[in-house]
Amino acid sequence: MGRVRTSSKPPAAETIAVGSELLLGGRTDSNSLHITDELATLGIEVRFKSVVGDDRADIVQALNTAVRRARVIVMTGGLGPTVDDCTREAVAQAAGRRLARRKEAFEGMQARLAQWGRVPNKGQLRQALIPSGASVVPNPVGSAPGFWLSWRGALLIALPGVPGEMAAMMRETVVPLLASRLPQAPGRSIRRLIFHTWGIPEADVDAKLLGLIPHAIPVDLGLLASPMGVLVSLTMKPRAAAGDDALVSVSDEVRARLQDWIFAEGQESMEEVVGRLLAKQHRTVALAESCTGGLIGHRLTQVPGSSSYMDRGVICYSNRAKVELLGVRPELIEQQGAVSAEVAAAMAKGVRERSGVSVGLSVTGIAGPGGGTTAKPVGLVYIGLNADDGTSLVKEHRFHGDRTVIKQRSSQAALDLLRRWLLAGHP
Repeated sequence: MGRVRTSSKPPAAETIAVGSELLLGGRTDSNSLHITDELATLGIEVRFKSVVGDDRADIVQALNTAVRRARVIVMTGGLGPTVDDCTREAVAQAAGRRLARRKEAFEGMQARLAQWGRVPNKGQLRQALIPSGASVVPNPVGSAPGFWLSWRGALLIALPGVPGEMAAMMRETVVPLLASRLPQAPGRSIRRLIFHTWGIPEADVDAKLLGLIPHAIPVDLGLLASPMGVLVSLTMKPRAAAGDDALVSVSDEVRARLQDWIFAEGQESMEEVVGRLLAKQHRTVALAESCTGGLIGHRLTQVPGSSSYMDRGVICYSNRAKVELLGVRPELIEQQGAVSAEVAAAMAKGVRERSGVSVGLSVTGIAGPGGGTTAKPVGLVYIGLNADDGTSLVKEHRFHGDRTVIKQRSSQAALDLLRRWLLAGHP
């Protein structure tokens, strides 16, 4: 197969996500974000992103468009065993190749299924069909193999849509493949710095960063708002005239302007930051969750090694649970309401005293869509913290969004309160 055409300019890439479910709502394409990050390490800039349904003609059209404007095309999805999985057929049609069962693909799929105590069925045999002239991309965690081929001066890579499978195949095969086939130069990778903020709206972040980057510095500023906060990115393109000093200077200014709200840099999540601080300080935490329904505990226990600091979590959704499990006085709930600063404080104290941990964290609120009143609207959330050093804190929040978003924001706010307390330093 021929080498991908060379150029003094960094290669442009396009991702194509295949799947009708991505167009109908309810599912988002997270694969393209992962692929973009992986390609950036090689100096390959994703310039275009397409999402196309499970229709062979539409996929062929997307491919013909992509090959005219990108030197690297990475597809995800449509490689499964069902009749609507037609990525293989679409690539074969667009590239003028025939499909044939590849021994390497079949044996890899057969071996993976055998590990699961299964044998290939008729539909799964389709997964071993690979366009002629293409090379198989092994799947180290799933059954569906991928493939790659050179086509009209571009490198076309097709991977399964399952995120874990796609990520493993990118890491083990695709990135090394691209590194070997695309000419690289020292310092060519796209340099990107990420800052995670919480507790400040996107508009305020934008205002604080106004005029941050002088026109002469080739650094792009990006903002991305989500229920978990506002992500700030700084990106320096490959072979930019300015060196790393320019990026360092701008990043230092971001830290200075947003120092009260930045909780992490790079890929670290809030739960990882909190876990690292708890472990470093040899502290333990117990949770009393009402409206979040165990979400905070789930997030903390997603971090490897969390058993060293995560003691227990109580889902005390009902008033009776708050009384029986945490010792909250019934008259306090009757007088103040379950969603109140007083009850949040009592919940945090109760779970800490009953578990004997360093700090108790509580959350109670109205996630909606019903249950709100004029005095206590949907989105009203109280977060409590009670520590063995005598600290007792309660924070009131008024979040907006649907039920899921309010729960996500509540969990983030609770972890941030714990983070700030840990950073403050305590005897």
